[in-house]
Amino acid sequence: MNTQMIICILLFIAMLISFLIAKLPLGVTAGTVAALLVLTNCTEPDTILKGIGSANAVTIACMIILAVGLGRTSFPAKLTSGIRKITGGNYKLAYLGVLLIALALTSMLTSPMAAYAIAFPIMDSVCDEFGVSRSKAQFPLLVVCLACCAILPLGGSISQAAVYDGYMQTYGFIQGFTALDFFQGRWPFIFIVLVWAYFIAPKITLEKPVAPIAALEAKKTASKPLGSFADIAGVCIFTLVILGFIFNKQMGMPTWYIAFFGVMAMIICGTLTKNEAIKAIPVDICMLFIGANTMATALVATGTAEYIGSIISQAVGNATNTIVLHAVFFVVPFLITQFMQNQSVMNVFAPIALITCSAIGADPRGCLVLISAGSLTAYMTPSATAAVPMCMSAGGYDVKALFKMGWLFAVILCVGYVGFVSLAMPAF
Repeated sequence: MNTQMIICILLFIAMLISFLIAKLPLGVTAGTVAALLVLTNCTEPDTILKGIGSANAVTIACMIILAVGLGRTSFPAKLTSGIRKITGGNYKLAYLGVLLIALALTSMLTSPMAAYAIAFPIMDSVCDEFGVSRSKAQFPLLVVCLACCAILPLGGSISQAAVYDGYMQTYGFIQGFTALDFFQGRWPFIFIVLVWAYFIAPKITLEKPVAPIAALEAKKTASKPLGSFADIAGVCIFTLVILGFIFNKQMGMPTWYIAFFGVMAMIICGTLTKNEAIKAIPVDICMLFIGANTMATALVATGTAEYIGSIISQAVGNATNTIVLHAVFFVVPFLITQFMQNQSVMNVFAPIALITCSAIGADPRGCLVLISAGSLTAYMTPSATAAVPMCMSAGGYDVKALFKMGWLFAVILCVGYVGFVSLAMPAF
């Protein structure tokens, strides 16, 4: 372990402690850590600039602005009125409906961030219509979007399975890997996550937000009511952005560009003024994401992630017990993903799992399923995925709140996944 690795580890421990203590604004902590990583040569100065202009940072800011714009139109009132009629004025049914929409989206789309970006304004409307705090509903919605991603053999599952299959061919495994392997190892957790989100989560989530909610803050300073053209245009633009997110591969356009174009269109059409759009940007949340992204880049650049992976490979090199092997390849990616983008963690640990399994004669498919599941059980820090800082802004959460709400369910998922996959997909 070199000096940069040690510095990197110490700094992300310090960042986590600061997040949990919550004495400083999240953006200040993350920005300071990013600056220190550059000063200590753990990463290049351009990394911060890349974070500011990254696709995820732009998408986060733009989707929050678009949600504010949609909130200014008559659509939320009409939507929730329709939902109220369909559900007979039952909030629980409306809440369940949005969760099922999120499940469908996260199954079809390749990105849980895109699924959450589409679903959270709908949940906002439901909460406002029924007089429920947004902090009660946004975190469970986030967990559904993340924890149910790539389970059904659709969209994201197929693309990730293709990546894993390529790895298996590279390392000489002949059985291959398909989206059905994800389904075989994870299908019960669709129901487990939904049961938790519907029955348990409302009892443990925050009664009131502990941080500003961007959309609500923007409403306080909103200008005069919209005219008919601006109202209709806002709804149409948001709808087109959603369709763009769903069909972005076919269109050949990145999601950040679709969201950015949507913001510009709303301003041009008068749904939002320039000042309203600027005020809607959650600066602290964006700084938080940029700092977290810089930390994740430093972990990879310094070789810290690979170093941790090599230690793991050596530690389980003689393992002959399926549960031990599987526990390692769920727990470690789960922990590291709290500080690195989940896709990066999958790409780092998949080869490590394959090398380890090849050396001990184990079937690696269960390990690959658990690496994916562990990396997607990442909702307690903003570093894991861009959906988390988006949720923090939508629900008014800080990192301490995320941890308090999510740690117990994370433990349940860990035990459940390791146990079930070890039975359904034994390594030996």
